[in-house]
Amino acid sequence: MTNSLAEYRQLAKSLAVDALALVPGPNFTRALGHTFMSHERPFVLIVAADGTAAAIVPNLELSSWDLVGFDGAVFDWRDQDGYSNAFAALAQHMPMNRLAVEGQVMRVFVHHALKQAQPELEIIDAEVEISGLRMIKTDADIAALEAAVALSERALHRVLEGVRVGQTELEIESALIQALFAEGAEGMAFSPIVVAGPNSAMPHAHAGDYKVQEGDPLLFDFGGRKDGFAADITRTVFVGEPSDEAREVYNTVLAANLAGLEMTRAGVTAHDIDDVVTGVLEASPYADRIRTKTGHGLGRDVHEAPYIMRGNHQVLPAGTVYTNEPGLYDVGNFGVRIEDDVLITETGYRSLTQFPKDLMIVGR
Repeated sequence: MTNSLAEYRQLAKSLAVDALALVPGPNFTRALGHTFMSHERPFVLIVAADGTAAAIVPNLELSSWDLVGFDGAVFDWRDQDGYSNAFAALAQHMPMNRLAVEGQVMRVFVHHALKQAQPELEIIDAEVEISGLRMIKTDADIAALEAAVALSERALHRVLEGVRVGQTELEIESALIQALFAEGAEGMAFSPIVVAGPNSAMPHAHAGDYKVQEGDPLLFDFGGRKDGFAADITRTVFVGEPSDEAREVYNTVLAANLAGLEMTRAGVTAHDIDDVVTGVLEASPYADRIRTKTGHGLGRDVHEAPYIMRGNHQVLPAGTVYTNEPGLYDVGNFGVRIEDDVLITETGYRSLTQFPKDLMIVGR
């Protein structure tokens, strides 16, 4: 346990804070090697720059917490008593002046409990720095991502074999979920997006009772989880012969995706990739259909650093995994998105996603 927290201690030193606080989520899981739920009960890991650690643990989680092998102080609390005394005991055990937290994950009531116990405590947002420790993937991380992507692709192949005109989006989504678990997923990375026809023009739409019609685009955005890591894949296929417009839009999106891959290598910035991808879309007759940035980091979380967008001049090192997912969306008409999960290497990239990207017609 001491070794697994070492880089968090070092980060606390570099941030000139007394300690870091982690709460259930991907950073918490990475630090401890175990997953815990985030719910109404405060659950906090404190990693101090001086090498000590402490935790506030709901009493009902103590038996699970024992599996962690944590060697720091533990302050548990029961629902019947509330958690104020646990936070007060932590403050007495580990007085702090400055504490770095995950600004996108720590909830307000946990922040308030820390401040109530230590009113003079300065809490700073170190989301970028804390989550940045996850950006460069280890060999084990990459193997887990590859496994998640592979099972997700097998599931999609299964589902596409059965797609027919007249099926509802919900029926196809249900088949996809079943296929993911049949192929070995430990869970879903997120609630799948399975939409057709005009619904495909809404980037984060949900499956409904819409019945797939001849010539419709059918968009899948989904992923399974394996060993704690998430896949995130999008493919747009056509159920029957697509229109000329649909073909042109699809080929434009594919060209943007390929341009992003060509730009990818260690040392480029997130801005560089998005600029070339978006540039392809902007140069097309469909520039008014651009709705989103190119992509985001991928790992334990579906959306994590780096964010592939213009204006983000973060340099991307080898070992980074990001999603390359350009799209064009004409509201009320249709949309197309193609998404690959991409590993950045010293000399270029390796696409973890192998599912074909040439325009695919199904349901015949």
